[in-house]
Amino acid sequence: MLSLSSLPAWAFSIDDVASQAEKLAAKGYEAPKSNLPAQFRDMKFADYQQISFNHDKAYWNTLQTPFRLQFYHQGMYFDTPVKINEVTATTVQEIKYSADYFNFGPVNHDPETVKDLGFAGFKVLYPINKVGKDDEILSMLGASYFRVVGRGQIYGLSARGLAIDTALSSGEEFPRFREFWIERPKPEDKHLVIYALLDSPRAAGAYRFTIYPARDGIVDVQSRVYLRDKVGKIGIAPLTSMFLFGPNQPSPTINYRPALHDSNGLSIHAGNDEWIWRPLNNPKHLSVSTYTVENPKGFGLLQRGRNFSGYEDLDDRYDLRPSGWVEPRGEWGKGKVELVEIPTADETNDNIVAFWTPETLPEAGKPLELNYRLRFTRDEDALHSQDIAWVQQTRRSTGDVKQSNLIRQPDGTVAFVVDFHGPVMEGMDEQTPITAQASIGDNGEIVENSVRYNPVTHGWRLMLRVRVKDNKQPTEMRAALVNGETTLTETWSYQLPANE
Repeated sequence: MLSLSSLPAWAFSIDDVASQAEKLAAKGYEAPKSNLPAQFRDMKFADYQQISFNHDKAYWNTLQTPFRLQFYHQGMYFDTPVKINEVTATTVQEIKYSADYFNFGPVNHDPETVKDLGFAGFKVLYPINKVGKDDEILSMLGASYFRVVGRGQIYGLSARGLAIDTALSSGEEFPRFREFWIERPKPEDKHLVIYALLDSPRAAGAYRFTIYPARDGIVDVQSRVYLRDKVGKIGIAPLTSMFLFGPNQPSPTINYRPALHDSNGLSIHAGNDEWIWRPLNNPKHLSVSTYTVENPKGFGLLQRGRNFSGYEDLDDRYDLRPSGWVEPRGEWGKGKVELVEIPTADETNDNIVAFWTPETLPEAGKPLELNYRLRFTRDEDALHSQDIAWVQQTRRSTGDVKQSNLIRQPDGTVAFVVDFHGPVMEGMDEQTPITAQASIGDNGEIVENSVRYNPVTHGWRLMLRVRVKDNKQPTEMRAALVNGETTLTETWSYQLPANE
């Protein structure tokens, strides 16, 4: 048994970071100043990519631990340094920048101009796919963005520490992690603990991330956010992704890829146990959709459909990109899950954001404390309750009717094919009288609502044909399959974007 005298007298915790965040929030914001020479500030992305970390100098290389750290060099818009510290059982020590960590390749530079620079961020390596082979499992770079992968995954969507005023006309504020503290892992540790201090004009915050590398990439997050000033909207556990086109919104130009996206839908598990699926769009105008949810049980941006044939892209492998799922810890109270969809012409722009926004915010100086687990997974089916079916795919088509001569004739409607599947349906008799409870907003009418058994998936297929009244306005729809009084599926919630 340990006596009190044998316990360590000193330990670093989120309280230490929160104390700094509280002090920051109590005084005026000081914008970080760039220390970059013009050559590094003005470089193009292709040039920045030429600066690589020297793998032989990975931090903790000589320790008996499977974790390694590598660092990002400053450059382009990563123009202010972030401070990175190592936490041991007895000390906190800054990891000092050195140009020797990096290979600059063809980037010509004066050594004198870089000697006083810093790190832009860092990455964590761990042998997640093969024993003895380091794999990048986490990247912290830019504002409060970070990306995580599990076994057999490649980077796709990003998470963030905090979002402020996303999609408001006043303009979005991007808080940044200005300092990190990383606990030195013990030889037997299978997890890594990272602390971060967040700062922005109207907020400061403390974060504790515990990373568990495995089949799924798991991150447990503790957060304490202090507001400096009033904000229009605060986004908790924000996820940022990309949707260019897919079966529900085919490419406007002929493309051999059936789909090109990091995520294809927003999934919500509400506090009342309702499940909602909202397929994503690439709209012509900024679109914001809100779902009022009290004490959410989960939400996330998912990549449903894992067959390579759904993407056909050998270079970017969208079929291997993870879904991001947020599991709140404790009760978050009243609020809403918000989805922001931004027009984009190519896949280089993240145009999808989803987050939780609370109904009421704390007073200045009082912390907003919310904890959650982030899961990065390719096993979307495992996220769901097995007693309710979910949407397997949504396909949009020109609506048509089959004439007496068997020729299909477009009739001015828009058709949606929605396939539902799940264990609850697999054992059901195909003659089960399943129907759809479907509704549409004021901008449209439903002209066909039919459900039939799908012998290929052993699920059921919903066919909706709708007539839109004003193509310049979006059209909202909802549908769920029922057997009498029993709801069998999640709610399919879709917004047909405006055409102009």
